[in-house]
Amino acid sequence: MRIALRPLLRYQRTVDLVVAGVFGLFSIVIELGPGGVVSNLGAFLFVALMTAAFAFRRLQPGVALLLAWAGACVQMGFLRDPSPTDVVVFVVLYVSAAYGSRRVFWAGFVSALVGAAVASAYVVLRGVDGVFNPNSLFAVLAVLLASGFAFLLAWVTGALVRTAHRAAANAAAQRAAEEATVAEQERVRIARDMHDVVAHSLAVVIAQADGARYAAAQDPAVATQALATISSTARAALGDVRLLLTQLRHSQADGPQPTLADVETLYAQVRAAGVDLQVSVEPPPDGEPPAAVQLALYRILQEALTNALRHGADRRAVVRFAWHPDQVELTVGNRRVIGAAPPSSAGHGLIGMRERAQLVGGTLSAQPEGDGFVVRASLPIGTPS
Repeated sequence: MRIALRPLLRYQRTVDLVVAGVFGLFSIVIELGPGGVVSNLGAFLFVALMTAAFAFRRLQPGVALLLAWAGACVQMGFLRDPSPTDVVVFVVLYVSAAYGSRRVFWAGFVSALVGAAVASAYVVLRGVDGVFNPNSLFAVLAVLLASGFAFLLAWVTGALVRTAHRAAANAAAQRAAEEATVAEQERVRIARDMHDVVAHSLAVVIAQADGARYAAAQDPAVATQALATISSTARAALGDVRLLLTQLRHSQADGPQPTLADVETLYAQVRAAGVDLQVSVEPPPDGEPPAAVQLALYRILQEALTNALRHGADRRAVVRFAWHPDQVELTVGNRRVIGAAPPSSAGHGLIGMRERAQLVGGTLSAQPEGDGFVVRASLPIGTPS
């Protein structure tokens, strides 16, 4: 079975190896006793295993835990006394809880409990320097509590670090998700605005171009007027597109957005395209509605008139505003070609109109009614300013 290694940077691996090497040199100096290699075989094995555990502590906490257990077994098997080299045990318990997998995490917890019991029994039974009496129950309990507290303290400290890292990772993931959501909403908004501007402007330009082509031979003045309308509409659309592209390139506040004061210009563009447009406002508004509602109404009206211009059976459209104390109702209707499919409900235009209505807490329906196609929007306005 392949052992998975934790992803570490090159400098981290280098630091771990260098520190482990220095630790091994100091440990061998401390552990070596008088005599030759044979008499110090236990010291060499013990230091080698503990140094390896120290080197692997961050790269593979599970391997480090096994090496630390092996080193402890060698220490007890050669009847060696506890020494400063045993500090590796606390380091390994810490990293097993902080960086190990779920299995290594709980293996470290079990090791802390079992290791405390084994270490206590070994120290008491060995009677180091005659300090502890194996027949003394108090000595056994004292060593067990002390070693258990020390081992569990190292493991719990690692567990707290693990929890802090996980909380930081969750917070970072949440921030990334929120930023992605905001970016997606901004892209959708810009795409919606781009569709509204381009679709409406191109519909007007196409209608004017067709009219100018047919009228050029009979009435050059009409053709000239159509070309002027095409020029002004294209220039306005170009300005709106440049504004949207500027917002897309830079994280800036929204630029100037159309309001209800601009609907007359919209009416003029549609009428210039040859549409017989009838507008009624009944009852009139008591004051100025919120800016978000004005923008939604303008864009919905713009898209509805664009659809009427593109899909209508004739050049007639009816717009009706009904202002109430708590809401405004917008109705846009036109005749449709009998037998022709209505505008697709999955198209960007109808989806954009519904989204704009929903953003301000309103509703919108767009469907065939008899021989016509009607768009109805109801938007809450609260108390007009």
